[in-house]
Amino acid sequence: MAKQPLAFRLRPKHIGEIIGQKHLVGEGKMIERMVSAKRLASMILFGPPGTGKTSMAIALAKSIGLRYKILNAVIDKKKDMEIAVEEAKMFGSLVIILDEVHRLDKAKQDFLLPHLESNLITLIGCTTSNPYHSINPAIRSRVHLFELNKLSVTEVQEALTRAINDKDEGLGNMKIKITDEALEHFANASGGDLRAALNGLELAAFSTKKSADDTIVIDLSVAEACMQKKSFNHDKGGDAHYDVLSAFQKSIRGSDVNAALHYLARLIEAGDLDSIARRMTVIAYEDIGLANPSAGMRTLAAIEAAERVGFPEARIPLSVALVELCLSPKSNSAYKALDQAIYDVRNSDIGDIPPHLKDSHYYGASKLGRGIGYKYPHDYPGAWVKQDYLPEPLRNKKYYQPVETGKFERALKQIYDQINNYE
Repeated sequence: MAKQPLAFRLRPKHIGEIIGQKHLVGEGKMIERMVSAKRLASMILFGPPGTGKTSMAIALAKSIGLRYKILNAVIDKKKDMEIAVEEAKMFGSLVIILDEVHRLDKAKQDFLLPHLESNLITLIGCTTSNPYHSINPAIRSRVHLFELNKLSVTEVQEALTRAINDKDEGLGNMKIKITDEALEHFANASGGDLRAALNGLELAAFSTKKSADDTIVIDLSVAEACMQKKSFNHDKGGDAHYDVLSAFQKSIRGSDVNAALHYLARLIEAGDLDSIARRMTVIAYEDIGLANPSAGMRTLAAIEAAERVGFPEARIPLSVALVELCLSPKSNSAYKALDQAIYDVRNSDIGDIPPHLKDSHYYGASKLGRGIGYKYPHDYPGAWVKQDYLPEPLRNKKYYQPVETGKFERALKQIYDQINNYE
């Protein structure tokens, strides 16, 4: 039988062996309190790959001495879950550790729910997806949600050092000498994914030629070869995608051009031109708006150029538009004004259109009072004349509230103030 991977062999057997996640397993924290009380509640553990979700679930069950069974919501069928429930009935309880819990279909969910409610089974679901986006509310309302954080470089280095020294399950029986630079590279290149770092270390240990005294020297060049370039973790349908887009827009809105360039680089590395185009177009009108109206047109032109040339050259027009958006004055006055108008349409007594504004281009309109008294602005100096346009209940509404963050909107404000202050 082939030996199990290093990352599998080193899974913690008690929550005290868990690397990182002190906000959950540290003294007095929620999961540590469950273990101390020996009362495990159903939960969903979610977070990036390689943060130890399944490992934590196993360690939890082992820490309390509970029977557990590992299932996968995608691979295992309803029949497998029925077998697990029968096992729970036989022994009085069972912890079901369910990987990919966000993929649980309705049939499996309907089967598990009553057993979850009766506490016959304790469910520990594991997923890389945000449960608020991906988990059915019927399941979500019956479990606790705990987020696992990406491991820090120091924490990954701690785990690697432990693996090198562990003689029972790790590499401690091999004469490994690893340089500080190599250890740091494994930790950095893994991007917080401990499984990836351990896989790289294991590959280095077994693929590096031994010296005359059987020593295995793992230096920076070996670490770089074994880790290569970690694939960019960016699932277009996952949380990371929306988190990057959110940070991208907020950085532009906050005029931090360096941060915006960083997040644009992430999106470019993911090859996600469609999302870049949509988000930059929205930003041009939502966040810059009337403070620099021409930025919208130039952004659209840059996007069109990017789509025509494709990557890698697409990054060039995108960078030009991005810097302008970041450093442009900001105004959201136009769409906020519209949002207020929409709110009133949906929630208020908006009244009837004033008769003088109603369509009068048909026979008999005048008999109905349509269009009578309307003043044609072009017949007056400056093409403006004071008259009522809003329905009676909204007559004094002022939806638009101009800001003075750009020359264009300052000029609009002057005209707006003149109109509103006309007697």
